[in-house]
Amino acid sequence: MTSSKSAARARTSYLCSECGWTSPKWLGQCRECRAWGTLEEFVEAGGASSGSSGPARVLALRPAEPARPIGEVSAEEARARPTGVGELDRVLGGGVVPGAVILLAGEPGVGKSTLLLDVAAKAAAVSRERGDGPVLYVTGEESASQVRLRAERIDAIDPALLLASENELSALLGHVESTGPSLLVVDSVQTIASAQVEGSAGGVTQVRAVAGALISVAKERGVPVLLVGHVTKDGGIAGPRVLEHLVDVVCQFEGDRHARLRLLRAVKNRYGPTDEVGCFDLGERGIVGLADPSGLFLSAARSEVPGTCATVTLEGRRPVPVEVQALVAGTAAGSPRRTTSGVDHSRVAMSLAVLAARLGVDTSSCDVYVSTVGGARAVEPATDLAVAVAVVSAAHGVPAPAGLVAFGEVGLTGEVRATVGIQRRLAEAARLGFDRAIVPLAGSEELRRVEGVRVLPVGHLGEAVGAALPRP
Repeated sequence: MTSSKSAARARTSYLCSECGWTSPKWLGQCRECRAWGTLEEFVEAGGASSGSSGPARVLALRPAEPARPIGEVSAEEARARPTGVGELDRVLGGGVVPGAVILLAGEPGVGKSTLLLDVAAKAAAVSRERGDGPVLYVTGEESASQVRLRAERIDAIDPALLLASENELSALLGHVESTGPSLLVVDSVQTIASAQVEGSAGGVTQVRAVAGALISVAKERGVPVLLVGHVTKDGGIAGPRVLEHLVDVVCQFEGDRHARLRLLRAVKNRYGPTDEVGCFDLGERGIVGLADPSGLFLSAARSEVPGTCATVTLEGRRPVPVEVQALVAGTAAGSPRRTTSGVDHSRVAMSLAVLAARLGVDTSSCDVYVSTVGGARAVEPATDLAVAVAVVSAAHGVPAPAGLVAFGEVGLTGEVRATVGIQRRLAEAARLGFDRAIVPLAGSEELRRVEGVRVLPVGHLGEAVGAALPRP
């Protein structure tokens, strides 16, 4: 009798809300992720019912469906279906797969709810045309009236889009049972709680239980599920780390809240690539996919103004044109400023040192400002050459010719190193109308000719500056 009572006795443990590490006692700091004050108490049943020390025996059951050769398994049920939002379909690999669970994470105010509401409306229109079930949008953060106001503002109202405001998991599953949706959107997984699990909404045990229930529904019914996930102050997805392992796709929605550009990246994707990037323009009328985002990044690339140089960066496999601007101004202060925006600060400092040591372009007594246009981020080493040309152009007051684009990594000795994807960068530059391209000499012999673009291979930074800027 005593052994059965001890076996059924509840056991108290402590879980880290950041990484899911378990401890038998409370600690101030998690020993796994080193976060402070993140251990939360939860109670679980412990011990085997028989009280034996050995492992319990598991009985073999007759499977519901026998195993078949893999060649006889139909793949049509797992084909991706377009959502109506081209940039999202690009990132997901063609659309959403039936039964897939997609987690969308991002900082507060970046536009996650706006994006998914637009996706839900577009998917509802597509489902109505195909004769499929409606789209169910469940919000746990706002009331249904608040979501309706946003839907009116971004023109996301469709008769096949159903809206519900719920915070209880059982009620959410009841909506799924009664409506039979073709797509389920939950905003957000941290606001849904189950009465059968201890802890508050957003805790480790609650997030794990809610995610597990939604994943089971998705797999049983073949319904794709889009989940909104909060992020911590460090940029990681809030909740247990196991949440990212359970879902099929993890996407990051990022962008500067003071800029219009938003980027969608797939960090994990079981059904497609993880090197595609979707571009969106967030405005007052909602969010719009940008199949060609060059208009945001090339505001003055063609005008002959000192201190500008265009380049082409690679966001995954996607070439993105970026304009780099530089300003060199004299200062009376003892410590000149080095201010950057959208570029790697350390690489800009290295480029300034190389210009001073190898070309004699001394900016030690000047303030130097380097920025990109439109909130774009150009942090890859291939932007070094454009930064150097823009700084020299600004320091001497000599504008670079219109139609010039440059990309290449600059070493400490001044050599211009090879970079990846030169052919794709050249093709994008030709499409945008650039007629001159400065590229690294290494690997240029393997390049195919691009119509309308004169390629200038250079091996040293001095050659690049000489080819980019006319003699002052």
